[in-house]
Amino acid sequence: MSTLLVCPICAQQYPRDEVRYRCRCGETLEVAYAPGDPRRSSASGGLFDARRAARRGPDASGTWRFRELLPPFADGEIVSKPEGNTNLYAVGARAGGGFGRIGAYAGLDILYLKHEGENPTGSFKDRGMTVGVSQARRIGARAVACASTGNTSASLAAYAAQAGLPCFVFIPAGAVALGKLAQTLGYGAIAVQVAGDFDTAMRLVQEVSADLGIYLLNSINPFRIEGQKTIGWELLQDLDWQVPDWLVLPAGNLGNTAALGKALAEAQALGLIARLPRIAAIQASGAAPFYQSYCAGFTAPVVVQAETVATAIKIGNPVSYRRAVAVLRATQGVVAAVDDAEILAAKAVVDAAGIGCEPASAATLAGIRQLVRSGTIPRDATVAGILTGHLLKDPDTTLAALPAGRQPLTAGADRQAVAAALAPYLART
Repeated sequence: MSTLLVCPICAQQYPRDEVRYRCRCGETLEVAYAPGDPRRSSASGGLFDARRAARRGPDASGTWRFRELLPPFADGEIVSKPEGNTNLYAVGARAGGGFGRIGAYAGLDILYLKHEGENPTGSFKDRGMTVGVSQARRIGARAVACASTGNTSASLAAYAAQAGLPCFVFIPAGAVALGKLAQTLGYGAIAVQVAGDFDTAMRLVQEVSADLGIYLLNSINPFRIEGQKTIGWELLQDLDWQVPDWLVLPAGNLGNTAALGKALAEAQALGLIARLPRIAAIQASGAAPFYQSYCAGFTAPVVVQAETVATAIKIGNPVSYRRAVAVLRATQGVVAAVDDAEILAAKAVVDAAGIGCEPASAATLAGIRQLVRSGTIPRDATVAGILTGHLLKDPDTTLAALPAGRQPLTAGADRQAVAAALAPYLART
């Protein structure tokens, strides 16, 4: 078989279509491909670049454009919107204007932000979900499920609706931003509000899915990781296959860290790039088990009670810990933690530039700023950061964090009153 599920620890192999997420030894499984697979041998930057102009079909997707590097699917199995094709914004200080203010805030002349919030449901999760739900369709799953702080549930609900599959999402009660919950319910998912945090919801969804024969689509699912790899490939393609010095991203359940590391390693093995960038994974200080483990030399996983305004990374017991550790070691990477005040300050900078992002995404910029100030990232480095979610994912937090000068003005219903209200702002121009 050209595609298998393989344990990275004991090397045990399982058939691709067996519904299994962990090896018998307990380790999470990975999708693996046979050496010399002709599909993968045909992959090249030129091939992927030629497909970029497509307007329909698999080539129009920023995930399936790289299909030679993904599990093969038959006609009719792929569930795609399409996803990907997100913008890479040049926001270094040299850019000037609002974009340049982002780079100045970070302390970098050369900075790029890839906005995965521009995916169909507003987050990077769509890249993993198109592959995961396609696999669910392929094996004839009766239903799909996930635990979520919001983005995963919204994405799964949308792709499940497209595939015609019943969808169940387990969410921590009162801890999901309204925008994300509205998406999830609007797309037709059945939401189960769990009395507990994300980690409680994650435990329950695994147990219930096993009991009821429901296909689980959290990042413990190896097909999710395969789809999320394409963030890295598309970012490299955006940069004409030139590798940045640093790649920075938010870190919660660590699935994205694992996926990007795998993408970069495969790109190097295939000759698409000559070297690996250093990866920086950024956590919120109130939800920083990976950071604490990093500070202790990754001697053991750490579990915390998570608390942060950045709900998308409010996770205390990340599923993809081992895979993320391997990525940090392979790339000479670092882990940093930023507090909520730093996250909201960075978010205000991204929002004011006309790009916008949800709080968890702003951890990227807050982390870059911290690492530049500490000297970890040199000021002359080329840095690419990932924004994982859209501004409208958490509008309540955006509005609550606005300074007084940016709240809506109040004026009487006549032109003189409106002009008087605007005068202080015009005086600044």
